[in-house]
Amino acid sequence: MTAIKFDHLDTAFTHRGGPPGHAEVGRTVSTELSETMGAGFARWEGAEVEWTVKYDEVIFVITGELIVETREETHVITPGQMLWLPNGTWLKYRGHALFGYAVYPGNWKALLEQSN
Repeated sequence: MTAIKFDHLDTAFTHRGGPPGHAEVGRTVSTELSETMGAGFARWEGAEVEWTVKYDEVIFVITGELIVETREETHVITPGQMLWLPNGTWLKYRGHALFGYAVYPGNWKALLEQSN
């Protein structure tokens, strides 16, 4: 295996939320590349998406402003900033941003299926 460079302009995105607004995610580091980690890009255009993370996640904003509300507080993440979210965190993503994310473990879906 060799190093791979990813560009959001070349990433295939899939719909993840909205209306209102639109949210989409493009996974670049999938389980085909790595079972231990996952990563990709996401674009939020005014959508509000609630989720409980099933993994540890790091979000880093490239452009715009992403708002991540947890049960404890609301975080406003802007370009050059990142946010770490521990496994089990309930949250709501909202805002207008292009951001990158990394998750561990990358095979979290398979692990959840095995445990059920």
